Amino acid sequence: MSQQPAPKSAPEAVPDGEPEAPHLDFQGTTPYEDYVRASVLTHLQHPLSDDPGEMVFLVTTQVMELWFTVIVHEWHTAAQALREDDLPTALAALRRSTYELESLNASWKPLAHLTPGQFNAYRSALGDGSGFQSAMYRRMEFLLGEKSASMLVPHRGAPREYVELEKALTEPSLYDEVLRFLARRGQAVPAAVLDRDPTRRYEPDPAVERVWQEIYSGPREGELIRLGEALTEVAELVWRWRNDHLVATRRAMGAKTGTGGSAGVAWLEKRATKNVFPELWTARSHV
Repeated sequence: MSQQPAPKSAPEAVPDGEPEAPHLDFQGTTPYEDYVRASVLTHLQHPLSDDPGEMVFLVTTQVMELWFTVIVHEWHTAAQALREDDLPTALAALRRSTYELESLNASWKPLAHLTPGQFNAYRSALGDGSGFQSAMYRRMEFLLGEKSASMLVPHRGAPREYVELEKALTEPSLYDEVLRFLARRGQAVPAAVLDRDPTRRYEPDPAVERVWQEIYSGPREGELIRLGEALTEVAELVWRWRNDHLVATRRAMGAKTGTGGSAGVAWLEKRATKNVFPELWTARSHV
């Protein structure tokens, strides 16, 4: 008599109230890996010293680059929406960017209390590297109106980054799009401001200050005040980012020359004194 195959066992019953186990068997990589590319992100770290603190510095800097990327995306979204007179979409993007800026600023925490000795243990690994060489951070600054053609020079050897930065230099900044939007809403933004050379750094204008003064003197729940406050929140968080950078650098290296040949703390102190969207701040003195 031939032996009958053993019957397949039934799947084990899941007791009532118990969650089913997640699906574990995939052909190839997991859908999570395919979407997030986590294995790429977690294998990008190549410390150049034996100091364990360098890994913290390296990962934190890479996390900052990712936040720069998403913030640039949000501000591009806001600028495009303003060009199309779509204020709700612009406000939503600006609001999201404030949450992202808060997370970016929190990235300083692992580095904020470095002693000079701790930083010196791996500082030589940076060589001539410096954060001001970050192409994505430069795109952030360009969107804020901090334009400078000289800042393209470090990226001449990287064609993709150079082209992207060159495009960002010649395009209107986020604030340029805000002022054009205000003009279309009947605000008295001067033609000289609307037609300015977008490759130049934005400079404050008394007439733009009067525009914001008039807006803030109007209905307290007006949509243009909501726009002004969203921009003010962005500006404040950018200011906090610059100051956190300054304090962390001052603690780690004092007044020594910065990496990349910059003036270090002196350079950062100068940057920290600059207000983003300047007339939004000065107009408040006249309301």
